Amino acid sequence: MTEPSAAFVHPYLPNSAPEVRRAMLDAVGAASVDEFYADVPEALRLDRPLELPAPLLAEQDLARHVRGLLAKNRSTEERLSFLGHGTYRHHVPAVVDEVINRSEFLTAYAGEPYEDHGRFQALFQYQSLMAELLAMDVVNVPTYDGYQATATALAMAGRLTGRRRVLVLSDVLPEKHSKVHDFVRVHLELELVPTADGTADVAAAAARLGDDVAAIWVETPSATGAVEAALPALATAAHAAGALLVVGTDPIGYGVLTPPADQGADIVCGDIQSLGLHQWFGGAHGGFIAVADDEALVMELPSRLFGLASTDVPGEVGFGDVAYERTSFARREEGKEWVGTAAALWGIAAGVYLALMGPVGMAELGELLLARTRYAQQRLAAVPGVRLGDDALHLREFTVDVSGTGRTAAELIAALRAEGIEPGVAVGEELLLVCVTELTGQADIDRLATSLAAACGTATDPQIPQEQRA
Repeated sequence: MTEPSAAFVHPYLPNSAPEVRRAMLDAVGAASVDEFYADVPEALRLDRPLELPAPLLAEQDLARHVRGLLAKNRSTEERLSFLGHGTYRHHVPAVVDEVINRSEFLTAYAGEPYEDHGRFQALFQYQSLMAELLAMDVVNVPTYDGYQATATALAMAGRLTGRRRVLVLSDVLPEKHSKVHDFVRVHLELELVPTADGTADVAAAAARLGDDVAAIWVETPSATGAVEAALPALATAAHAAGALLVVGTDPIGYGVLTPPADQGADIVCGDIQSLGLHQWFGGAHGGFIAVADDEALVMELPSRLFGLASTDVPGEVGFGDVAYERTSFARREEGKEWVGTAAALWGIAAGVYLALMGPVGMAELGELLLARTRYAQQRLAAVPGVRLGDDALHLREFTVDVSGTGRTAAELIAALRAEGIEPGVAVGEELLLVCVTELTGQADIDRLATSLAAACGTATDPQIPQEQRA
């Protein structure tokens, strides 16, 4: 951080005026702005002014400048995209955007049941639909994102068991693992157990279980899209050791897949971005935590819960807070976990999406995702030098090993980008993560396979038998 020139006064930043800046510093007893950054290591400081344009005095000039910056972006609506890796491009019905852009939802921040009844009812309905999809009893109002939801779920397990160790049995997104670690590192220790052919190594997990393990943490689908098949065995092993099974998941597939709760999971958590929320250059995200109707579990939830609540009128009910006394709103510094602004608007969006889709729609979507994923796996594995990263069942995402092509994953990405294709994410020097959704057609997958073959120097278009096509 460097002090701005004393002679420069920014036209629309009041604290750039020397007299204003000096008054603010005097008020807090600081000699300079640099004192506020004393705890930031030197290696992390920029030590130069930001590269900003000269101040634009007219609003229209500033708007033009910003439009020019934004015009450099390219969305996944404009290019053929196989990008996932935590943020996914699914179909968003027009009515979802129509509902959440209504002023009574879009501008609502907080409130009480009697002044914000419709918003609370919408969130109650979201919770109910999510609970039905996940085969759980209680679902919270969304937290910031799935990273926070997972970290909170593990913290809940730690508080309930009084233990510190957490066995991590899946391939977890590196960014997610990092954020969860930051959240729980004071009171929990994350211990990674390497996967076997893409999914949990049950024998290795059993060998590491002990009376100090708070939870087994499993991601399904994992960071590579692998669907965990051993949840019942892991639940049995965890419970025998007095630990909980915490499952991080994406709810998009539970129209066809067996919910983790029906396989022994104690806490199910994840992100709702796939349910009616756009990819939006990083996505709209909201985290969910689902538990059984068990007071011990419910009282550990951090964020608000909405349900039917009595009013001052005998026999009348409305939608209001449930178990409010457990939150930091009620208990302040004695709360088990801080609760702040939640992603409530995204919860309403997901609720509208689930209501539109219904059980039949979610089942059809799940079947389509499984079929498209398998077709894409077969098409890409038919390219000479390319093979699948593992033999597990995958939903939406999978990895391909390109080591046999003589080119790295980054080189292949660069080659296909030149053709207007985003082929996926390099998750290793020779490992490419590919994502398909219901918006990825068979022709799109065929084009990816043909372009990949050409980039690898294969003259012929790789084909799979007609009977295997999705």
